[in-house]
Amino acid sequence: MIGILLVGGLTCWLVAQRYPLMGRLIALIAVIIAFLLPVGWYAQYASELTVTGNNWLIDYQVNWIPAFGISFHLAMDGLSFIMILLTFLLGMLSVLCSWNEVREKTGFYFFNLLWTLAGIAGVFVAMDLFLFYFFWEVMLVPMYFLIAIWGDFNRRYAAYKFFIFTQTGGLLMLLAILALYFIHAQQNGGQFTFDYFALLNTTFDNNVTARWIMLGFLIAFVIKLPMVPLHNWLPDAHSEAPTAGSLILAGLLLKTGAYGIIRFVLTLFPEASASIAWWAMLLGVVGIVYGALLAFAQTDLKRLIAYTSVSHMGFVLLGVFAFREIALQGVVMQLLTHGVSTGALFVLAGMLKERLHTRDINQMGGLWTAMPHMGALAMVFVMASLGLPFLGNFIAEFLILMGAFEVSPVLTIIASAGLVLSALYSLRIMQKVFQGQLQTVSEPPKDLSAREWIIMASLTATIIFLGLYPQPVLDTVQGFVAQLARSNL
Repeated sequence: MIGILLVGGLTCWLVAQRYPLMGRLIALIAVIIAFLLPVGWYAQYASELTVTGNNWLIDYQVNWIPAFGISFHLAMDGLSFIMILLTFLLGMLSVLCSWNEVREKTGFYFFNLLWTLAGIAGVFVAMDLFLFYFFWEVMLVPMYFLIAIWGDFNRRYAAYKFFIFTQTGGLLMLLAILALYFIHAQQNGGQFTFDYFALLNTTFDNNVTARWIMLGFLIAFVIKLPMVPLHNWLPDAHSEAPTAGSLILAGLLLKTGAYGIIRFVLTLFPEASASIAWWAMLLGVVGIVYGALLAFAQTDLKRLIAYTSVSHMGFVLLGVFAFREIALQGVVMQLLTHGVSTGALFVLAGMLKERLHTRDINQMGGLWTAMPHMGALAMVFVMASLGLPFLGNFIAEFLILMGAFEVSPVLTIIASAGLVLSALYSLRIMQKVFQGQLQTVSEPPKDLSAREWIIMASLTATIIFLGLYPQPVLDTVQGFVAQLARSNL
């Protein structure tokens, strides 16, 4: 699955130098094949997913560098499968988004796009911590190039900022991985290993050591999440990235941070995680309110949507550290639904930028008249963003608040106020962009093309399905979530 993306990216780069159109086609075919593989595995092994038994669909391991205890260990359970599906759904749409937008160095562009997706997919299935760190870095470098080469006016500043923030977090995580590696070896007679399942049995002489190592992991993950006050890179990266870059950033890269907290921080350091749970929930609530207020204050459409991500990811932090099964189910739903709804808003922002050559919402207005189909679809995703029932985000936020209320009613009530604030920025998008007087333009902008219809129809169908029938997602992650909640209570 990962190899198809890596080889596909290299092929795009080589072929597109002579046949630019072929590069796009190869990229799309590679992502579609990579999407179909996990679907096939799930159909084959889904019957083995049970709440009490084996939660792993596939577990593949071969020695890589045995002298240092490094193995090529990949495994997929319900949580990984859900995140992989999201990765390739948004991956296919990001290729379609770039079809006409990217006109220069198309081969190198699709190379970076596919290698970013390969890194993200690797993060979601790596069960060796050295391999996990390797994929963590693989997804960082091509994303830097996507922003720095094909971004907007301040692209280099945004790319440097993105790289410095995430690389700093990555280096802290590497130190934490090495500390865990040596402590485990000391306890097991010098047997060195980076294997996740072996490291689960590591014990610590005192809570202080465990807490410092846990913080190394946690800081890397909350930078990517992002958590206030470590969110500073996000608005610049989002607003300057090309449309597909924003889609992958919002829909996937932020999710790797949340996935890392769930998979590694809570499981490897249950006691240390519990000791900081209230503070983490508090920072989540601060992010919900702060992100919503800053979103309302923006005039740049992409920056506005970027700050909504800060707000929505606050719910993830709140739900994860509630340590309740229902809240963790809500977190998984939030990762999915935020990826779809916010990704769709970034795609719409890219379409508007392509037509109007501006991201300033004060220079827009009255566009529903000229583009009724785009206006209607924007309304769907704006309503999803503010948590309207029958759309996926409502299910996610409702489950998180239900679980968190058992732990801290006060923080949950403040977080609920964030939903009211989300209505303010959501309605502001509709009012400023699609309502009011049509701005003076030489000719009215065109409505959705056939390619854009495919992109938006896919996202619309997904967000409505998740809102009306979330049970398949909840069942798929039930085993992992139940086990996690039991071990941390």
